[in-house]
Amino acid sequence: TEGVAKAAVETVAENTSDGVVAPLLFLALGGPVLGFCYKAVNTMDSMLGYKNDRYLHFGRFAAKLDDAVNFVPARLAAWAMIASAYLLGFDGKNARKIYRRDRRNHASPNSAQTESVCAGALRVQLAGDAYYFGKLCKKPTIGDSLSAVSCEMIPAANRLMFGSALFTLAGGVLFRLAAMAIVVLF
Repeated sequence: TEGVAKAAVETVAENTSDGVVAPLLFLALGGPVLGFCYKAVNTMDSMLGYKNDRYLHFGRFAAKLDDAVNFVPARLAAWAMIASAYLLGFDGKNARKIYRRDRRNHASPNSAQTESVCAGALRVQLAGDAYYFGKLCKKPTIGDSLSAVSCEMIPAANRLMFGSALFTLAGGVLFRLAAMAIVVLF
């Protein structure tokens, strides 16, 4: 069960950026059209971004495009998650420390941004070696093993995600209000 709980926490942490914060940011910047375009790119990466013969070239393009459009949102999501960790009673100081240390411990330029914050806030170790299609892949770890990863960590990771979403939503509303005020004034 530890492996399943670890995978679930990692998924919630990574999808805080890809599935929650980034869409909210793109909606705030460009409304439904830009939000839809972002989700199309993100879905294309999810469906085709694999290194196999069938999708090698098209999948690589989808993955690189997704990396590019998520570069800024992933970092903003990490900082929103750090703020959430402080406000929700998690270990915000450790979240910031692990973020600064481990935010690059992933093949993707964006995945470890929120995973490192989540690992620090929950005081657990994520990532590391994994099996894909029956083959062991050596990967760096994210965070320190100060606590065991357990099923109780999944709702905690969800709370961090919701807190990050609220920070992003508030920021998006403020951005849209400021933009409307500027339009009215000029």
